[in-house]
Amino acid sequence: MTGLAVQEGQAGEISNADGAHPRVSVVMPCLNEEEGIAASIRAVKEVFQQERIDGEIVVSDNGSTDDSRRIALSEGCRVVDQPERGYGAAYMKGLSEARGEFIIMADADHTYDFNAIPDFLRLLQEGNDFVLGSRFKGKIHPGAMPWARRYIGNPVLSTMTRLLFRTRLSDIHCGMRGLRRSALADLGLKMPGMEFATEMVVSVLRNGLRVAETPVDYFPRKGASKLNPLHDAWRHVIFMIRNGPSWLWCVPAFAGLAAVVILILVWI
Repeated sequence: MTGLAVQEGQAGEISNADGAHPRVSVVMPCLNEEEGIAASIRAVKEVFQQERIDGEIVVSDNGSTDDSRRIALSEGCRVVDQPERGYGAAYMKGLSEARGEFIIMADADHTYDFNAIPDFLRLLQEGNDFVLGSRFKGKIHPGAMPWARRYIGNPVLSTMTRLLFRTRLSDIHCGMRGLRRSALADLGLKMPGMEFATEMVVSVLRNGLRVAETPVDYFPRKGASKLNPLHDAWRHVIFMIRNGPSWLWCVPAFAGLAAVVILILVWI
């Protein structure tokens, strides 16, 4: 693979041959995550050390008013500021600042097991352009995901995405992802809100990028959730409708036509 130096040693070891730039960037969006960000950063650094990975951590601060920014800086991270609020806006800023050939995306609330990083990197090194984590194929720990999100929200939205965009991915909204930085320019990402998660997957599929999935464990978050379940789910649905296949627009038309025909038959 271009520019990748894999030296002899531990499986999955990734090293930068000339030391000029990190090979791996872990990007974390952050909005008032002081309760979980230190543990998240230290977990990533431990994986870097154990696996001998030449990497950096980029924290994209989305206007935190707590100690998140100071903590990230004290832990040696690169902190970039994104004043425009939104999950997608924070990620787009962080991704634009990432210098690694491979990028790992994950939340700063310590919900994801960063020991999965080598699995993501292995799949990227094997030639995949995008790797999506799957909490449903991994282990969802007690208290990590509310019942409604686990058995209704996520399955329904993931099923819609699978049907509309012809994919077998099992967990469309998993927040732990890996991709090649070289693929970013082709994705044209622009959604500032939570629908960014769906936009990325849809864009990857439409661009014909090579995709893989890997199990990840999911833990209860540290700190208050920023998710607005109904509002955010609706934004995902609207995005899929607006960007879905052309035949999708025929469904309401046929439904309306059928309703008119039924009314006429009843009337006469």
